[in-house]
Amino acid sequence: MTRDAGGASTAREAAHDRRGPLAHREFRWLLSARTTGVLGNAVAPIALAFAVLDLTGSAADLGLVVAARSVANVAVLLAGGVLADRVRRDVVLVGTSVAAAATQAVVAALVVTDTATIPLLVLLGVVNGAVAAVSLPAAAALVPETVPPDLLRPANALLRLGLNGGSVVGASAGAGIVAVVGPGWGLAIDAAGFALAGVLYSRLRLPAGQRPGAGTGASVGSGSSVVGDLREGWHEFTRRSWVWIVVVQFAVLNAAFVGATTVLGPVVADGSFGRAAWGLVVAAQTVGLGAGAVVAMRWRPRRGLAVGVGLMVVTAVPVATLGLAPVVPALVVAFLLGGIALEIFAISWDQSLQSHVPRASLARVYSFDMVGSFVAVPLGEVFAGPASQLFGTRPTLLVCAAVIVVATTAAVSTPSVRALTTEEARRTA
Repeated sequence: MTRDAGGASTAREAAHDRRGPLAHREFRWLLSARTTGVLGNAVAPIALAFAVLDLTGSAADLGLVVAARSVANVAVLLAGGVLADRVRRDVVLVGTSVAAAATQAVVAALVVTDTATIPLLVLLGVVNGAVAAVSLPAAAALVPETVPPDLLRPANALLRLGLNGGSVVGASAGAGIVAVVGPGWGLAIDAAGFALAGVLYSRLRLPAGQRPGAGTGASVGSGSSVVGDLREGWHEFTRRSWVWIVVVQFAVLNAAFVGATTVLGPVVADGSFGRAAWGLVVAAQTVGLGAGAVVAMRWRPRRGLAVGVGLMVVTAVPVATLGLAPVVPALVVAFLLGGIALEIFAISWDQSLQSHVPRASLARVYSFDMVGSFVAVPLGEVFAGPASQLFGTRPTLLVCAAVIVVATTAAVSTPSVRALTTEEARRTA
């Protein structure tokens, strides 16, 4: 009898191992919710862009509406991290999904009824950006509450596959939806996607011991102020040198890479192989992201962070190729490789944070990471154009590639980055 029970238990465990993160109910709901949300949300930028252009025909107005959302997103990120460490993260995600659905539904109604105005769209963009800023740290910090530590890497890889796949499908469908039924109904579909994501998030059932503040380490709430919570989060962020070193690396790397590819890439395309082929080049990076996630699920190096950080030198290849050999076959290969490297890093980074930062402060650390990593992106976007006019496009691209190499070399050379392992180091209840 005992032998039979043991055999059944072993069979169940083997099936569990084969299914990996998908064997865990809460992770399945998390994956479904995040993929659904990004599917709908990928339609929104396309629909909103054409809605503004239909309204005023002004690129400046479109830039104002988009910028309002981005500014609000960055401004609220730190507060979002505090909230996600104070309140159950599943509850935060249900609330933000409902709020996002409501704001997008209002935008859709305004567009469909021809009552939209630029000030209203700016205001709603600010609200939507703030809501997104609250949801991002909560969603990232929720992963270790849904799977055991040894499944963090494949769990993050599956999530990234879902997010990237949803973005591709949503963006591809978005153009067709807007063309067939108009931008207002495209925004309505986005609102429905958020509403469905909220329902899926509500299906999460997290044990009390897996909620914010349940473990040891920095905790929030209990009468502490928001400023005090931010101070504790900053302490957790800065006390691990590998965290802030990588964030500084990406502040520099993102400015150089985004400035080179989003600003100067189209300039190079217009002067050589054309706009249609540039779409193919950009799509190659997206394919690379998917391939990188697949690789990361299978490849689990013990010093995953050092490997991921070091691979960032590969992102200099597409930038340098734009400057030295702007031909489509070379660029497709270069951007494909860059996408693979980016995704392997992203999954290694999530695994490292989720394994070594206490759960009670994980959302705040994520929020500092997000602000630090992306704060310099606008600088890269602003200065890439003038620099290319002053020094030439090719020299500017090569300098951007060199900056990526130097920042990556500096980060991977630090002992704390090289020494970090994937072993579980977080103390939990």
